[in-house]
Amino acid sequence: MPIPDLQQAAQKIANFLATLNKLGGLRLKYRITAGDGARDPLGFEARVIYVELAGPDVLLVTQQNGELLRALETLAAQMLRLDQREHDLISFDANNFKALRAQELQMAAETAAEKVRKSGIPYAFPPMNSRERRLLHLAFRGLEGVETASSGEGPGRFLAVYPEGKTDLPVAPPAVPRGFGRR
Repeated sequence: MPIPDLQQAAQKIANFLATLNKLGGLRLKYRITAGDGARDPLGFEARVIYVELAGPDVLLVTQQNGELLRALETLAAQMLRLDQREHDLISFDANNFKALRAQELQMAAETAAEKVRKSGIPYAFPPMNSRERRLLHLAFRGLEGVETASSGEGPGRFLAVYPEGKTDLPVAPPAVPRGFGRR
């Protein structure tokens, strides 16, 4: 079910962020755009609400590969009772983090495609969230000689790149680095 009242939804998000600043002790500024002005000019996201974060604590939001940024998006989507498939209707960004990440993924796609074309061996990206996998799939659409597929489950889901027409080749799942405290 799409968002019935964009202005009311934007106000709920503003109230949520104001409460987060007050109770969480954060110093974040935000600008919320709803409707046509919220559209992604690159077409990567189907957003109808766009939240730009700034302020003294904005670096906290983009640390750890934007985990807090994605968490805020998820909380906002759940607060508006959006179905899982509709979570991309809301997008948060800070310091142009997502656009820079999209450029980074585009360059990684080009590099991986060249490697796969030259070697004929499939390449597996490290596990990533569904939005980043989608960005990679979109980046590969414009590259000739390769195909992509997502594999794995849950947080271990990753994108594999194959030579065109050879998606039956085996691909080793990427090694997941062990963090501190894991054994």
